[in-house]
Amino acid sequence: MKEYPKIQTVFKRDPATKMKTLLEGQYTLPEFEYLKNNKWVFTEKVDGTNIRVRFRDGWITFAGRTDRAQIPEQLQLRLKERFTFAKMMKLFNTDVCLYGEGYGPKIQNGGKYRKDQDFVLFDVRVGDWWLERTDVEDVADKLGLDVVPIIGEGTLDDMVMLAQGGFGSQWGDFKAEGIVARPEIELYARNGKRIITKIKYRDFKHGEIISNGY
Repeated sequence: MKEYPKIQTVFKRDPATKMKTLLEGQYTLPEFEYLKNNKWVFTEKVDGTNIRVRFRDGWITFAGRTDRAQIPEQLQLRLKERFTFAKMMKLFNTDVCLYGEGYGPKIQNGGKYRKDQDFVLFDVRVGDWWLERTDVEDVADKLGLDVVPIIGEGTLDDMVMLAQGGFGSQWGDFKAEGIVARPEIELYARNGKRIITKIKYRDFKHGEIISNGY
């Protein structure tokens, strides 16, 4: 089962603050700088644990971010309720992997999202193809799943400003953890990796970002 690709924070981290803050203008990837003024789609980042659900040859497999990662017992039971053989067989007839976040009480700060542990979907891979957002939403609807909400769109500067100021979560009366952004049109780097980035509210110190003078 393929692990979900690591999402790079938009800017490099500052060694002077023990990597706790970011260096504005020093992009972690050249593709981010090249595409910074294009339109990106922003979704709310959830504070939970990465979960993979694979359906292949009639078998359903659950895993964390890595194959060695442990899934909490309560979440395991919830996943078995959510992803039954009958549901998956009705919807898919090929190798598919659903990527999402396990969240809820005792999972990071997940208790602020809901009162029980559950799964929220953010990506679907069918074979070697990543589904578009509308298709991800369709899969979520047919399986009775939540999907990470779209909270806006704009440039990478817009993303940074929004995260820096903090914004209310779609789940309740608290600040969102951050933003995951991807180009409006799915793009890939020369090494075949997807162009996708993130930034968190806690990446900023006292509401300010360290500037390199750009």
